[in-house]
Amino acid sequence: MPGGYMGQILRVDVTNKTHKVEPLDPAMARDYIGGRGFVQKILFDEVPVGADPLGPENKVVVAPGPLSGVFMPASGKVQFGALSPATGIMGDANMGGHFSSEVKYAGYDAIIIEGMSAEPCVVVIDDDKVQVIDGSKYWGKGCSAAEHAIKQDLGEDFQVAVIGPAGENLVNIACIGHDYGRQAGRCGIGAVLGSKKVKAIAVRGTKSIPLHDPETVRKKAHEMFEGCFSKPGFKEWTPQGTPGVTPWVNEVGAFPTKNFWTTYFDHHPGIGGEALLERIWLTDKGCFCCPTPCGKYSLTKVNSKSAYVEGPEYETVALIGGNCMLRTIEEVAYGNYLCDELGLDTISGGNVVAFALECFERGIITEEQVGRKVEWGDIDSFEHLVRAIAYREGIGDVLADGVKAAAEAFGGGSEKFAIHVKGLEWSGYEARWAPAMMLAYMTCDIGAHHNRAWAITYDVAKGREEVEGKAAKVIELQRIRPAFDLLGNCRLQWVEIGFEFEHYPEMFKAVTGRDLTIDELFAATDRVWNLTRTRAFLEKPGFGRQEDYPPARFYEEEIPNGPAQGKVITRDKLDKMLDEYYALRGWDSDGKPTVETLRGLGLDDCVTKLQAAGLL
Repeated sequence: MPGGYMGQILRVDVTNKTHKVEPLDPAMARDYIGGRGFVQKILFDEVPVGADPLGPENKVVVAPGPLSGVFMPASGKVQFGALSPATGIMGDANMGGHFSSEVKYAGYDAIIIEGMSAEPCVVVIDDDKVQVIDGSKYWGKGCSAAEHAIKQDLGEDFQVAVIGPAGENLVNIACIGHDYGRQAGRCGIGAVLGSKKVKAIAVRGTKSIPLHDPETVRKKAHEMFEGCFSKPGFKEWTPQGTPGVTPWVNEVGAFPTKNFWTTYFDHHPGIGGEALLERIWLTDKGCFCCPTPCGKYSLTKVNSKSAYVEGPEYETVALIGGNCMLRTIEEVAYGNYLCDELGLDTISGGNVVAFALECFERGIITEEQVGRKVEWGDIDSFEHLVRAIAYREGIGDVLADGVKAAAEAFGGGSEKFAIHVKGLEWSGYEARWAPAMMLAYMTCDIGAHHNRAWAITYDVAKGREEVEGKAAKVIELQRIRPAFDLLGNCRLQWVEIGFEFEHYPEMFKAVTGRDLTIDELFAATDRVWNLTRTRAFLEKPGFGRQEDYPPARFYEEEIPNGPAQGKVITRDKLDKMLDEYYALRGWDSDGKPTVETLRGLGLDDCVTKLQAAGLL
């Protein structure tokens, strides 16, 4: 195997408490690079079409990248993936912290968790020693409490990924927690672990990552660190981390407020980065090898309650703060703590609570159903709802399936303001006046998520009324941003401080010995993109263009106030962008990859499966 890879995949069957080690396929390493590429390729090949996401045929795949664990800036990213219970299609979630490096040091390029345990368990990986041990004593605990208990029992040097009560109760928006505040948040992967009764995966490794050219890696890493420190944006961005963008998002009229009803929150100064630093911040907290620590470890106090929490990050500020109309950083941070401990994705969690609040305000659901009166901007209402969701109590049992399913259950026109695409709740940028960002959400392969193409700055720079030409920029971003997910690196240095992308292929060559041009790397991201799109067509009868539209609120309702007042995006503009996007992607008018496109990417298996299903 080339450098950077450990050459092994660990397969753990929790039904029989057995495991085996398999060699990494060099062709998969060549074509899919690592990380998200490995996750999606393994899921595509091994999870049968039509499998129940919460059934025994689904698998959880964990994969670092070839640069994960290498001493270079921000090489601490890992991907978790499964057939998503939230969307019914293949999903994945990205997580920072220290888990990815430990998986590599234990000797593995991927871990596959399969089967279903009859009782709670913990997968313990200690280099070559792999066990599935009893996890009953940890079941029912919150994420940080369980992580602490596992570390006390196994050793502080184990890195632990854990689910909370939401994952145990098969909540479709359940996340995976790690390092007391990092999460693999999206797509409900925590529920899939919960369905397998896997409370946690604990890993300790002592091995070295093979490097093709160690001296060049050392020199290149030094150059990259110095490059980060010397960037003009380094000192400006690092102190506040991601919450520092809160004022700007409000100024450009894109801040989700009151379940995306509007795009400007009057109280945003009280929940942004400055308020965090002044009122609750204790210290910075970074992931593995990170020169720009965006984690803000905080102590929040709300009424008689107090909690330590990592955060809140911007997405939490947006979705728990503005979207649920909480007015203080203390309340947002406490909401963050509740979600982290219960094991709920704060993005989907904030969306679901806001959706419930709007349904209550409109009389679609009642006080009797909810169990109490709930109000916008009330932390007690927020806590009542998130606990009900995590434990599937009362109306929380419906909300636990996400806004799409809840709208189908509630009716009353609520589907128009159930803010999702493909069943995945929308993250922290309202896009009625940001067409490229709107298209990015619409076409993201796993559902409405910003991390594949953060295009709003392009909208602001190039004009926010025009839609023509926006598709090309979205695709460009959908190639470059997911490349980091293949390599195992965080993208924030590139995004926030303008760090040059060219450093990464250069480091890849020093680590692996393989010349990988940027075009070849982008071809790999296209390969993964078309693989996930193909699987969506195979998985969901009638999948296509209609799954790419946003909720009706965005094309039927004008923004009522703030900088974007009066703005709305029409269905005609949405269709124009989709037509342009599909053509540039090499897809047909329904968004299905063509035979020529698939074969051009070496995806002959996709062609065969689509033909067998009568879809080509």
